[in-house]
Amino acid sequence: MTRYAHLFAAPPSDGVVVPFLMLGDPDAATTLAAARALVRAGADALELGIPFSDPVADGPVIQRASARAIAAGATPDRCFEMIRELRLESPELPLGLLLYANTVAVRGLPAFFRSAAAAGADSVLVADVPAVEAAPFAAAAREAGIEPVAVVPPTAGPDLIARIAASGGPFVYLQGRPGVTGVTVPMRSPDPALVAALAKAGAPPALVGFGVSERAHLEAALAAGTRGVIVGSVVVRTIERNAARLESLDAELGGLMMRIRGAVDASAAAR
Repeated sequence: MTRYAHLFAAPPSDGVVVPFLMLGDPDAATTLAAARALVRAGADALELGIPFSDPVADGPVIQRASARAIAAGATPDRCFEMIRELRLESPELPLGLLLYANTVAVRGLPAFFRSAAAAGADSVLVADVPAVEAAPFAAAAREAGIEPVAVVPPTAGPDLIARIAASGGPFVYLQGRPGVTGVTVPMRSPDPALVAALAKAGAPPALVGFGVSERAHLEAALAAGTRGVIVGSVVVRTIERNAARLESLDAELGGLMMRIRGAVDASAAAR
C-alpha cells in the first residue's frame, strides 16, 4: 500500500490537511524547521514546491517565496536533498511535489523523476501542464514510481472529468476558484455536483486548494464531499513573517496548523 493509499484508507469522514511549503524558502534550514513544526502539529502530508523563476499558477505570496529560494541558491538537486532529509525523519508521511514543466524538461523527464523518487517523493503535480498534454509527464513519473496528480478546475465538464478520472493518481487537486494561488481572493465553496461527478467517474479523492485560509473554507470543502484541503499561501506567509526567528516560526506555524487541524476535525465530526 502506498503512503497516500494508507492515508485515504481512513474513513471518508476524517478530514485531510496538506500544507504547502516552498523548498529552500528562505533557506534549507528554515524549510526543514517549518516542515517539522507542521508535521508535529498534525499535517497529514506535505506538498513541496520546487522554486521556479516564472510560477504562473501562483499569486504574490508564493511568487516571493520562490524568488527568495532561488536567490538563496535553491536548485532541484538541493531540493532533493531536503526531501531526502524529510523522508528519513518521516518515513510514512506522503510527500508531494508541485513544480513547473521547464524544471522537469531541462533535465529530461525520466531523469528528473528518477531523482525525485530516489529522494523520497510520492507524487507530482506539474502546475502549468493541462490535462490534454499531461500524458508524457504522467508516464515518466509512473515509470519512476511517482504518482501524477491532476488539477480539476471548478468549471470542469464531463469530458475533462472523464479524462482526469482515467488518469488515476493518489488524489485530484480541486481548484477552490479560478486564477492563481493566494488568500486575497477567498476560496469559493466547492460544487458538490462536481465532487460527486468526479467520484462517479472513478476519480481519486479530491483535495481543495487555492484560497483556503479560513475556517469557513475548510467547512465548505468538507461539506461539498471532498476529503480535505491543501493550504499554501497562509502557511508561506507565516514563514515569510517569521523566517528570521526560528523559535517564533515554530510557534506560529504550529499554532496555525493546530487551528486548521482542529477546524477540519470538528467539521468532519459534525457531518
